Amino acid sequence: MRPREQAESLCARIEAAGGHALRFPVIAVGPALDPAPLQAIVGRLDEFDLAFFVSPNAVDHAMRAILPQRTWPARLRVATVGKGSQRVMQGWGFAEVIAPEDGFDSEAVIALPEFAADAVRGRKVLIFRGDGGRELLADTLRERGASVEYVTCYRRYCPEADPALLLGPVVRGELDGLLLTSSEGVRNLECMLGAEGLDALRAVTVFATHPRIVAQARAAGFERVVETPAGDDGLMQALESHFA
Repeated sequence: MRPREQAESLCARIEAAGGHALRFPVIAVGPALDPAPLQAIVGRLDEFDLAFFVSPNAVDHAMRAILPQRTWPARLRVATVGKGSQRVMQGWGFAEVIAPEDGFDSEAVIALPEFAADAVRGRKVLIFRGDGGRELLADTLRERGASVEYVTCYRRYCPEADPALLLGPVVRGELDGLLLTSSEGVRNLECMLGAEGLDALRAVTVFATHPRIVAQARAAGFERVVETPAGDDGLMQALESHFA
C-alpha cells in the first residue's frame, strides 16, 4: 500500500520469508506542482540553523533540487522523522542526522533533546515536506521560541488502479493480510474501491504501523486491525508472529 518505489524492499523481505506480496499502491508521489518555492529556498539555506525532512520523499526531492546547484551549508544541521529517512539522508552523504531512536512521528521528534526549548529558542528551522501534513512539529517549535518555515518539495496523490487487482485475490481467498502504512492511504483506498469494494475487504486482517492508522482503518470499517511496531522490522515481526 506504499508508493510503489518505496515498497520493493519490504515486498522482497515478505517473499524471502515465503509469502507472496501483492503490489497495490494507494499513494503516488511526484514533484511539487509549483517548483518555485523549492527553487527559491536553494539560495537561502545559509539563513537557517536546522533543516527537518518529514519523509524519505522529502529528502530525495529536496536533494535532487538543491545539490546540483550548491553544496549543503556546513553549519546547517539536518534532522528527520525516523530510521528509514535517516538511511536515505545518509545515502545523500549526510553522516550526522538527528532522528529518534524509537518512534517515527512528530511526537518522537519533539521529545528529542535537540528539539527542546533551550535548544531551539531563537533558532530558524526549515521543514521540507509534501503538500500539507500535520502541524504539530511546527506549532511546538514556535511555542518553544523557534522561527519555522515550510517548503513544499513533493506532492502526494491518489493513483489510478484497477480495483480488480486487489479484489480478485480477495474473492479467490488468496489475500490473508493488508498492510496500511498511512492514514492518507486508508482514505485513498476507500476512494479507489468504493463502498462495495471496501465491504469485500472488511474481514481481511489489516496491519497498521501507528495508532492513527489503526484508528483510520477501524473508522473505515475494517474488523480486524493489528497495530505493529514501527518500520519494516516491526512489520515483519508482526506478520511472522500472526501467520506462524
